[in-house]
Amino acid sequence: QVRLVESGGGLVQAGGSLRLSCAASGSISSSNVMGWHRQAPGKPRELVAAITGTGTTNYADSVKGRFTISRDNAKRAVYLQMNSLKVEDTAVYYCNARGVTVYWGQGTQVTVSS
Repeated sequence: QVRLVESGGGLVQAGGSLRLSCAASGSISSSNVMGWHRQAPGKPRELVAAITGTGTTNYADSVKGRFTISRDNAKRAVYLQMNSLKVEDTAVYYCNARGVTVYWGQGTQVTVSS
């Protein structure tokens, strides 16, 4: 059974940084694309960043140059370094892993204050 557990969310002032981590257990391997999505109140869930097992990355335009996604295949973990945070980055951030099935974590709250 696949399980994704996020950590690292919290409250930070605008301009600050946070690092999110996601630990996977179960049948997750380097063949799975892993990524981060976010959902702000009243808005649909949106892709933030994704990374393949070989390190190819994809970012939403709104976070390019500020966020960096990385993964450790040996640890089955994916990370999101978030710098220069803005109030509009406030959301629940979800880790996911895609293969034949899409798996989701429970989410971690990121709140950026002005």
